[in-house]
Amino acid sequence: MTRPDDTFNGSFPFAPHFTDAPGFQMHYVDEGPREADVVLCLHGEPTWGYLFRHLVPVLSGAHRVIVPDHMGFGKSATPQHRSYWLQDHIDNLERLVLALDLRNITLVMHDFGGPVGMGLAARHPGRILRVVSANGPVPFGQADLFERLTANAGASPWFQWIAKAGQDGSLEPVLGQLGFNILSTLKLNGFENHALITDTWLSAYGSRFANPADCLGVIGWAKGFATGMHRFETPGAAAGLAIRAKPALAIWGTADRTLQAEHFLPLFSELFPAAPIHRLTGVGHYCLEDAPDEIAALILQFLRQTG
Repeated sequence: MTRPDDTFNGSFPFAPHFTDAPGFQMHYVDEGPREADVVLCLHGEPTWGYLFRHLVPVLSGAHRVIVPDHMGFGKSATPQHRSYWLQDHIDNLERLVLALDLRNITLVMHDFGGPVGMGLAARHPGRILRVVSANGPVPFGQADLFERLTANAGASPWFQWIAKAGQDGSLEPVLGQLGFNILSTLKLNGFENHALITDTWLSAYGSRFANPADCLGVIGWAKGFATGMHRFETPGAAAGLAIRAKPALAIWGTADRTLQAEHFLPLFSELFPAAPIHRLTGVGHYCLEDAPDEIAALILQFLRQTG
């Protein structure tokens, strides 16, 4: 379990905030002026708010930056009686947003944070101002969604492993020891900057998963895919039209082997045909680790241009 006050040698210097609105102690970073528009940063698997540590200082001068840790990740609790499917995380995020009454939200989504954030948008399109996909899928009821997900799963080493492990029973034992294999898990998904690998960085990502009981979140993401338990939120017609009208931006590391650009960027363009796409060569799945300064500059420029 990660301590609430742990800054990981000053690399995550943000004051911790907690709410029990989702039915457990959910941690979130809350930086910047309270009256400003909100930038809501949503992580995926098996990361936490630490992924956005370089982005927060850049954006919080003019925006209120909220970075929640999903249930079972980071500094949030891991309740043992809860399920950890996609729809559960959407429910939790919705309760956080309503409890804080967040409005004029720019979604910044990575990995599974994409379908979580788009689930929130489907339910509350009036609270969403902009959409930013940073190697984060935006599944929103596209006609060829299943085909693209299937094609990606067949080519992705991570999803190939999940499918195999789900069948042979090794998924939960392996991910239940994530604290010991965090580096191999992160590398399987893909980052290119090996200079990241320090004791502090490994501790920030690995210490959260000290025992199997701490690993329900990461197991849930993977097991939900293997068993078909995840359900993408389906927006109503009015919500779908409202979201498609929002300013949007895609930033994609093209070395991503887990969520491959050829399968997921067409989904983004189908929703937001006029939106710019920035392809980052040599940047992997964890784009915010490989190219944090470039991504921060692109998002800041986008916020200013659409302000």
